Amino acid sequence: HETTSRKPPGLRLFKGAKALRNYQTLVLVLTFLAYTCFHMTRKITSIVKSELDPQTKVGSAWGRLHTRNSLNIGWSPFNTSDGSTLLGEIDVAFLAVYSLGMFFAGHLGDRMDLRIVLTIGMIGTAIFTALFGAGYWLNIHNFYYFLVFQMIAGLFQSSGWPSVVAVVGNWFGKSKRGLIMGIWNAHTSIGNISGSLLAASLLKFGWGWSFAIPSIIMALAGLVVFFFLPVSPDVMEIDIDDGEVNSDKDTAKEPLLEPGQEVKHKAIGFLEAWRIPGVAPFALCLFFSKLVAYTFLYWLPFYISHTPIGNEYLSDAMAGSLSTVFDVGGVLGGVLAGHISDRVNARAITAASFMYCAIPALFLYRTYGSMSMMSNICLMFITGMFVNGPYALITTAVSADLGTHSSLNGNSRALATVTAIIDGTGSVGAAIGPLLTGYISTESWSAVFTMLMAAALLAGLLLTHLVCAELRGKLSSNVSKFHHLLGRHQYESEI
Repeated sequence: HETTSRKPPGLRLFKGAKALRNYQTLVLVLTFLAYTCFHMTRKITSIVKSELDPQTKVGSAWGRLHTRNSLNIGWSPFNTSDGSTLLGEIDVAFLAVYSLGMFFAGHLGDRMDLRIVLTIGMIGTAIFTALFGAGYWLNIHNFYYFLVFQMIAGLFQSSGWPSVVAVVGNWFGKSKRGLIMGIWNAHTSIGNISGSLLAASLLKFGWGWSFAIPSIIMALAGLVVFFFLPVSPDVMEIDIDDGEVNSDKDTAKEPLLEPGQEVKHKAIGFLEAWRIPGVAPFALCLFFSKLVAYTFLYWLPFYISHTPIGNEYLSDAMAGSLSTVFDVGGVLGGVLAGHISDRVNARAITAASFMYCAIPALFLYRTYGSMSMMSNICLMFITGMFVNGPYALITTAVSADLGTHSSLNGNSRALATVTAIIDGTGSVGAAIGPLLTGYISTESWSAVFTMLMAAALLAGLLLTHLVCAELRGKLSSNVSKFHHLLGRHQYESEI
């Protein structure tokens, strides 16, 4: 029987009916764990940079030398004069392959068992991240060794996001999706924070360990996903009685009476997915939103360590720890954006409002962030909240909404493809932002912040059409409510 064979091996042992809530909890925990691991392994390179290239943190323009790094000779080929450029190229190559792979991974996820896709992605990422670190023990100094393995790791990483969003989308209805996904999306920030702290604490044993230990954790998490992740209620033979999960549930299921005619499981084409109303504007909005978020992810520790706070420069370690405040603000922003969008039932209005609020937040952080430690922490927290809020909302709740859009007649198989299109487009922005920052920051950091504010403005403007549509919808529903009340009042007065 096909359904039994698709059940996770670990769950086949437990016989009898299980409560829907138990499965939903299991899904949230396992997908959270999986994506925390993806982000944890992704963050390692930005922490190990200063160990591979001592010059990375020694900006000659700032005219100061870190004594800790001046004792470290680095690792060839990264400790040469163009070491920073080589490390930058590795970052861009990783993100380029990741965003390209994302489009194919979504396509694959709609056609294969998501549990298998996710397991392969996790174990593949673990192997190639570990191989990058193995260069330390094997004494490898060839740039292309590191470049190729980082690119292959990027390819495996790309399978993660479309898979986890599709699985969560299968198990949860639309009514609470924003809030649930807002809380769940904290995995991005938790992964960044745990990756930073773990990699930094292992550096003293040699930089290879900073890659090896997180890779082992990731491989183990991949095995847990393989044995225990229930992909959808169908696989577990559960019927979700939530009217919003699939409005055309009954009609979609009718053909199942005739074997081999599974209308419900037909995957969607790549161009077809682009045509779903709302996919293109949200994808382009995420392009600029991720450009801002990833510039902070890759450059914030560097910016903090090269900007005097209260007339004092911080050490690299202190700057790295302080930069996690941005991620903490991001967790709150994601939860808040999800909760607000659920309450007002308007995803575009919420995302656009957050993007517009990010503009003054960025300006204030650049202008007043260096006054004192307290002002830096407060303004960084607020900036993180407004920058990561819409990014979290678009990548999760919006992708899940559009993947189960009414125009698809309940075809939930489009979910991974839609998620991949939106996040893949966003990832192109994620590659471009840090790359431009590398060039612009040598001229001035104010120019970098101007670029980020312009990107935030464009992200907001791209949603204008959808915001107007949502406002029109709200207005017409309020008008019809008013007419209904007026009619009732007239009817009662006539009686």
